[in-house]
Amino acid sequence: MQKRVFIIHGWGGSPNEGWLPWIRKELEDRDFEVHVPQMPNPENPMIKERVDFLNDLVGRPDENTYFIGHSIGGQTILRYLEKINEKVGGVFLVAGWFTLNNLEKDEGPIARPWIETPIDFEKVQANASKIVTILSDNDPYVPLKKTAKIFREKLAADVIIEKRKGHFSGEDKITAIPLLLEKILEIV
Repeated sequence: MQKRVFIIHGWGGSPNEGWLPWIRKELEDRDFEVHVPQMPNPENPMIKERVDFLNDLVGRPDENTYFIGHSIGGQTILRYLEKINEKVGGVFLVAGWFTLNNLEKDEGPIARPWIETPIDFEKVQANASKIVTILSDNDPYVPLKKTAKIFREKLAADVIIEKRKGHFSGEDKITAIPLLLEKILEIV
């Protein structure tokens, strides 16, 4: 059965931002069925809207279903996983977070529900065969130690820390993440 991958962009992002086109091509070249949707309302992402959209897009997930998320795309995936009752093949999060640093005044009200609404970590872990997160040591938004600890302790995730990649965004000029591809191919 063909492996399906859903790549979920971040806040204010798009399917064509930064490294997303690169990972899409790499996976398609290896015969994955890849979906990189434009998520609804990217400038004002809301939990229910994004989770419902992802749920409709995926249909019925299974062990041949994989997810890649950047930033709030990772939050979207985790919140989707706590709502389903099927196990997926794996989850790969880049610059994932549970709390944020350096929010602008107008960003606070958008981020607050994502930060304050609890995630059912046990359910997420039960529904993901493997979770890998890639963080940067100089991400201006993601508190590294706290985030890495939560991923390790609450989700039994493999945590990889890259050097000087910022938030892994197009603004950081990150157009490829070879380690991400390596980890995906290792697990799949």
